[in-house]
Amino acid sequence: MNSKIGFDNDKYVSTQSAHIAERIKKFGNKLYLEIGGKLFDDYHASRVLPGFQPDSKMQMLLKLKDKIEIIIAINSEDIEANKIRGDYGITYDEDVLRLIDEFNSVGLFVGSVCLTKFDGQPLAVRFEKLLKSINMPSYRHYRIDGYPNNVELIVSDKGYGKNQYIKTSRPLVVVTAPGPGSGKLAVCLSQLYHEHKYGINAGYAKFETFPIWNIPLKHPINLAYEAATADLNDVNIIDSFHLEAYGVTTVNYNRDVEAFSVLNTTFEMIYGQSPYKSPTDMGVNMAGNCIIDDEVCRQAACQEIIRRYYKCLCDKKRFGESKDSQEKLESLMQQAHLKTTDYKVVDAALKKEAATEGRPAAAIELPDGTIVTGKTSDLLGPLAAALLNALKVLGNIDQSFNLISRLAIEPIQTLKTEYLGSTNPRLHTDEILIALSSSAAHNELAERALQQIPKLKGSTAHTTVMVTNIDEQTFKKLGISLTCEPKYEKTQLNYHKH
Repeated sequence: MNSKIGFDNDKYVSTQSAHIAERIKKFGNKLYLEIGGKLFDDYHASRVLPGFQPDSKMQMLLKLKDKIEIIIAINSEDIEANKIRGDYGITYDEDVLRLIDEFNSVGLFVGSVCLTKFDGQPLAVRFEKLLKSINMPSYRHYRIDGYPNNVELIVSDKGYGKNQYIKTSRPLVVVTAPGPGSGKLAVCLSQLYHEHKYGINAGYAKFETFPIWNIPLKHPINLAYEAATADLNDVNIIDSFHLEAYGVTTVNYNRDVEAFSVLNTTFEMIYGQSPYKSPTDMGVNMAGNCIIDDEVCRQAACQEIIRRYYKCLCDKKRFGESKDSQEKLESLMQQAHLKTTDYKVVDAALKKEAATEGRPAAAIELPDGTIVTGKTSDLLGPLAAALLNALKVLGNIDQSFNLISRLAIEPIQTLKTEYLGSTNPRLHTDEILIALSSSAAHNELAERALQQIPKLKGSTAHTTVMVTNIDEQTFKKLGISLTCEPKYEKTQLNYHKH
């Protein structure tokens, strides 16, 4: 992981908010802005654009706080199916409540929740009642036969016209959702139809960070976006509409380009003419203008592609399948001219394993580029060993010094094996951190090591065997990107033993 900055976050926040403000004025002070991706925690963007802050989109919105009203769209079919948001482990309807709290906590006004594809689903009706109990207005939008191709029906009183008109009061209406397929675009277009009937020519724009439209099609940043959406099979393509209209080559993704003809016809039927000549015109993404070191971003994006590839391989080993396409990821690796050992921690971990007679090993690359390794012992797994060694490096502590004595570790092992039924006596990373914090009470160097933990954020790590969910979650909390070779330790067969 390179500690160099490749992206100017301050410039991004200021230029992005200014660009959106200009777009609001263009449409007579009423703009529906569809926002995809994560608003509070866009860690993918922060990994491939070093310097990008995970909450950058939120900081941008806060600059326009007094102008913003938020509509959260949720697909009623997702409510009925109890669809889970994987990163939080909560259902989509629970995530709507989380988003309302998050927005309110920073002073952003959530005006309403829109239940799309509503068809009287029992759980959707129950969710409506819950929203009413917390005084959150909710609206029903219905499935339209022939959507999105039957434009004449869609843009009529039997299409958008049968949806409930969402009452809004501010010039910038941000439409967001707990996940993809929630109907954000349909909500925006339905609102444009209803606004026009009331004599208001509101506008529409789309805010997606990726793909970045004004960098090359096969730039690693755009390839990394394809890797991140390998489950959706999105493909970055040249925006043919933009090329024809302006003679300028720009990048968009296939779904937007494929849908643009229908979208354009919808605009023409609502407005009389379309305000846009291409999907790129609809976007308000200024990220490409804020890249200040292309090489740093290229390297970071290449690392992200390799990480996504390893995740897919480990998922297939662990579950027999992966939601991501291995063939797609292998193709992206080839397009970026990558091999797994281009990722420094992979090469270092494999060499450490070879040097210790094939015993599982791990490597951590610190933000300054320093590589630290760890090996398997009777007390520690390789990841826990590498973690302690990394803290020693950060705290300028001699590597030969034992931060935690065997006497402190052995009682924890006894607890694990004799009382909690674990067959693995070695300490996980969370257990080693607890042992370190206990030692810090009477050991000055252990205390110094403990104080280095925040400096681990932004590191990368790799192990030569798959690790447990406990280790994965611990490293995620520490801000360390972790990958693993898709194999189990020899003493394990088909599942992780804790």
